[in-house]
Amino acid sequence: MDTAILPSTLLLTLLLAVGLIFFIRASTKDRTEIVQLVSEQNEATLMPQLQEYFRSRSYRVAAVDREKNQVTFEGFVKPSWFLAVFLTLLASAGLACLALVLSMLIPNVGTLFLGIVLLSPLSGIFYWRKAGRLEKVSLKLEANPNQQHSSSKLTVIAHRDELSELQKTLQFKLSE
Repeated sequence: MDTAILPSTLLLTLLLAVGLIFFIRASTKDRTEIVQLVSEQNEATLMPQLQEYFRSRSYRVAAVDREKNQVTFEGFVKPSWFLAVFLTLLASAGLACLALVLSMLIPNVGTLFLGIVLLSPLSGIFYWRKAGRLEKVSLKLEANPNQQHSSSKLTVIAHRDELSELQKTLQFKLSE
């Protein structure tokens, strides 16, 4: 094979490996956001609905601040088996490609490079340990002064997936 092809292929494979490492690290990144939602219901009817919603999603009340009208829920978010297996498969494919290129570049010890594929379960283990964590959801409920009829403004600090599920389930509108 041409001598310029193998080093350039190795460089591209190493760049892809760096991308794979960042992709695996990003799978455990905290994605907490702050959103303001509006509900047509008043505070007295909305709070029990919110408590029931979070109880059904395995959250529990962690703190209540009556002065600020703020409630903090917390619950353990389990890691996804699918994502752990998927990341392990991606890592094994990436490491197999790297091993193939290295075995072509250094043919004397070529078969030994295939052993680096055995490191691929480390990506699933990394994800599993980092993704399973205690999530907090902070709610601040207040009467909406802009409306003539009774409505509530809710400020929520939570993971973006939890925010979208809350908005979809309880049919909140985004505050303007």
